[in-house]
Amino acid sequence: MKNTSVVILVVFIVLMVLLLVGPFYTLDEGEQAVVIRFGEIIREETSAGLKIKIPFIDNVERYSKKILSWDGEPQRVQTKENQFIWVDVTARWRIVNPRRFYAAVTTVRSAVARLDDILDSVVRTTVADNYLREAVRNSNIINDSKKVDIVPEVVVEAETAGEMALQFTSEQVKQETIQKGRKQLSETILQQVTQNLPDIGIEVIDVIFRQIRYSDDLTNAVYSRMIKDRNQIAQRFRSYGEGQKLNLLGQTEQEKLSILSRARAEAETIRGNADAQAAQIYSRAYNADPEFYQFWRAIESYRLTLPKFNKTLTTDMNYFNFLYSPAGR
Repeated sequence: MKNTSVVILVVFIVLMVLLLVGPFYTLDEGEQAVVIRFGEIIREETSAGLKIKIPFIDNVERYSKKILSWDGEPQRVQTKENQFIWVDVTARWRIVNPRRFYAAVTTVRSAVARLDDILDSVVRTTVADNYLREAVRNSNIINDSKKVDIVPEVVVEAETAGEMALQFTSEQVKQETIQKGRKQLSETILQQVTQNLPDIGIEVIDVIFRQIRYSDDLTNAVYSRMIKDRNQIAQRFRSYGEGQKLNLLGQTEQEKLSILSRARAEAETIRGNADAQAAQIYSRAYNADPEFYQFWRAIESYRLTLPKFNKTLTTDMNYFNFLYSPAGR
């Protein structure tokens, strides 16, 4: 009886130890696992729930069933037209065969290292085999767009409501046509990665260009070209403005000369009419009293001329007669 109690106690203790060590484990949603026994994969678990393993013997390696991201380091790549650009690529992948994954790479870090080698090489090769425009644009819709660049040297002038109206004509600037585009390059990279990637139990879902930027030397060249283009357009506007300025100044000068000419003609007409009227008045006054007219003319002449004489040598002349006699004798 006593031996039976000891056996029961030992069995109970063993069961408690086993329970404490943990024969049970759980898989959460989005997890999968492989059960390893003495280095051999005995089964894989892909469904969530409570699972059983043999304590001290079975090991459980858990992996995510979710989509994982791969972020490569930006790399400097030479395009087909020998221009250097920085390419930053990201990709999405997932573990589809945990048994094969454990046997080939075991850890996610090792899988990422494999992807680093393959993706970096494929991206560099694909970008180098294509022109820059293929990696930048997805379509040729820019050539079908209604957006146009103003051509300032082509100007139409029209008289509208007495004011000058300027209508700038414009033309569309055609961009280089692409044959593939960024999306197709991404698909090409994905196909080559799938072909070159060994069977390690993973699937690469897609490869996306996250960022493409010019290298420093190319950036300076692009900025210089942009500045040159903008300066050319600005110079066109300045030239057009100077032309319009000279045109308006010429029109203003012509209007000024025309107004002055009309004013002079009108002044001469008024002056001529006034002289005619004055002559008529003088004639009537002379006929009314010739002696008074002569006296008045002499006095007006004295008033204008005598202040200008510095000295007078003689007054014995007819011009000064009215100084001695009101009758001029």
